[in-house]
Amino acid sequence: VENEYGNVDSSYGAAGKIYMKWSASMALSLDTGVPWNMCQQGDAPDPIINTCNGFYCDQFTPNSNNKPKMWTENWSGWFLGFGDPTPYRPVEDLAFAVAIFYQRSGTFQNYYMYHGGTNFERTSGGPLISTSYDYDAPIDEYGLVRQPKWGHLRDLHKAIKLCEDALLATDPTVTSLGSNLVASEYKTSSGSCAAFLANIGTVSDATVTFNGNSYHLPAWSISILPDCKNVAFNTAKINAATESTTFARQALKPNADSSEELGSQWSYIKEPIGISKADAFVKPGLLEQINTTADESDYLWYSLR
Repeated sequence: VENEYGNVDSSYGAAGKIYMKWSASMALSLDTGVPWNMCQQGDAPDPIINTCNGFYCDQFTPNSNNKPKMWTENWSGWFLGFGDPTPYRPVEDLAFAVAIFYQRSGTFQNYYMYHGGTNFERTSGGPLISTSYDYDAPIDEYGLVRQPKWGHLRDLHKAIKLCEDALLATDPTVTSLGSNLVASEYKTSSGSCAAFLANIGTVSDATVTFNGNSYHLPAWSISILPDCKNVAFNTAKINAATESTTFARQALKPNADSSEELGSQWSYIKEPIGISKADAFVKPGLLEQINTTADESDYLWYSLR
């Protein structure tokens, strides 16, 4: 309900809070039978679930013990602005953020974006956001897998899935293993056990002892032990394919009028400069472009007299 309204409601003073409560009540009145949430709304009224959006949400706490700890937008990258460098988020950092969220009792997380996209025509919004909404996502805007991000996250998800029984059954026991070193152990009376060993230091690797065994933890990394003994995954160690996709420029052949002549599977439309006489008219002064062109062209050409 009202995505991230909590980021701006203070601008409206008391009216902002009144509107927030009204929108929550309106949603509940629909009686959909499913939970509603409000992203970035710390004072969301019960039973609306307030959730976290951001690069990291492990420190987030919902406003009631009766609500799950949910991460509705895990930013896999960022949007591209015209003239800006292409945003990039290392998959090691993204995997660390996911692992420590579940280490600290997270219940749900959602990638934003997992599949990049494209803003067509004038749908990109602002300020100065480009038509590409690739977002450095695990699957790019063309539907191509981005490695090693896609493969490393796949391996992370498999490791967390192996911990499922223990994660769902109990709360963790947290133990300090040294400075910036933490173990979280999920252990049930039935014998299920899963552990997360974290090195939240950003500079030095470390070797720790856990349950009588020695483990090496690179800086800013988490090892996942689905049986509390064997490491199934470490966020800083990439075992997935590491090939990367690059874009190669291809020049148009002289007088190429089709994708076949171009020698490419990509299609294109040639848009010559200028307008036909049928679309020409005389007006004094400058005109508002979108209404004048009926929003059918990016260009409005002027010939001054």
